[in-house]
Amino acid sequence: MNRENTLLTMRSQLTRLRPVRSVGRVSGVTGGVVIITGLADQACIGDRIKVMREDAEVLKGEVVQLAGSTLTMLPDGELEGIALGDRATVHSAAMVAPCDAWIGRIVDPDGQPLDGRNLRNGFAARPLRASPPPPAQRRAMGERLSTGLAAFNTVLPIVKGQRIGLFAGSGVGKSSLLGALAQHMQADVVVIAMIGERGREVRHFVDSVLGEEGLKRSVVVAATSDQSALVRRRCAWTAMAVAEHFRDEGKSVLFLADSITRFAEAHREVAVAAGEAPVLRGHPPSTSHLIMSLCERAGPGTEEQGDITGVFSVLVAGSDMDEPIADVLRGVLDGHVVLDRTIAERGRYPAVDLLKSVSRSLPAAATPEQNETIQKMRKIVSVYERNEMMITAGLYAQGSDPEIDLAIQLWPEFEGFLAKLDTQGIDHCFDQINLILRRAQSKSSQVLTR
Repeated sequence: MNRENTLLTMRSQLTRLRPVRSVGRVSGVTGGVVIITGLADQACIGDRIKVMREDAEVLKGEVVQLAGSTLTMLPDGELEGIALGDRATVHSAAMVAPCDAWIGRIVDPDGQPLDGRNLRNGFAARPLRASPPPPAQRRAMGERLSTGLAAFNTVLPIVKGQRIGLFAGSGVGKSSLLGALAQHMQADVVVIAMIGERGREVRHFVDSVLGEEGLKRSVVVAATSDQSALVRRRCAWTAMAVAEHFRDEGKSVLFLADSITRFAEAHREVAVAAGEAPVLRGHPPSTSHLIMSLCERAGPGTEEQGDITGVFSVLVAGSDMDEPIADVLRGVLDGHVVLDRTIAERGRYPAVDLLKSVSRSLPAAATPEQNETIQKMRKIVSVYERNEMMITAGLYAQGSDPEIDLAIQLWPEFEGFLAKLDTQGIDHCFDQINLILRRAQSKSSQVLTR
């Protein structure tokens, strides 16, 4: 079987070879882009360009603009060393050929290994930008998934094929939460897109956050912050193409993107170089469509396919939930989770703000009894947070309000519960909440049944 796959891979690579290629010339370098003549009638937007000198590759890039007899190429790397008259050839848009050999590996957005070992490709290359499954043929979202985290096993459920946003400022525990989901959440394969990440953070995430057990079922696609906007933007598309490969095999895939903010920032650089005006609070008009088209590729597949459960993180500067990227994502996803800096500063991780977070899989994802438990917990947390300033300042007199008394009694236990790593399953997590509630029921039964 391995020999047959190898032959199919070689055949696929050979069919993409072309005996004759048109050659253009570099006619200008300006504003971080390269102007090439002689290829405008051969190229399409998104095609790859190689710039050569004396049969040695000088630079690679992507076609971002066509105008008359010239095309504009945005380079993948630095422009140093390029000269007028250098030869250029056009190649088809980037593709990847993932297979089971990619599981447990770290690759770049071109599908090349980053962990120093050889990587076998699959026999069928697939485009980085694909269409989602036909909307009329997609299945509904599936069964509830165990996540290994008490908060998500109960009040913020995630189901198969659901797409949620993870909204957080810097240093609030976003990467740690993604790592915990990658380790413990139910899935056949985990695909992680590390977009514009710091170089040292890639190794730290893989070794310390994801861990050996998490990596065994994961494919990590990484583009570091020093790489060009094209490479950083391509990272998200490559990771999604990898997820689609495993979905088409009937597998349940968990897709984690960190972060969509850096994906949008990379697109802004590319779009401005292509002539778009940054009119949406610094972002070009095409940003909304770009984000929505990426998110639509996740979700349930058709009857013959598996599903892609997506978690898309957003870096919200100054906790501004109304900034453009956060606003676009909230409208297209099936729920959002907000991590709050104040909660993180008091030492509770994950720092989920329960009242600002929503899972649109409810109430269908829970039984009537579980929905009742969730509502009780939300009510108690809401009462405490509304009166927290008065309570902490010592202005509240115990016995004045039975609801506040109950909230004060249960708050420490709920805080501890929301920070729990619980791998014993969803039912066990609900048993824990109900146990907390029963302990208080003898004193406040009238509040719990109101």
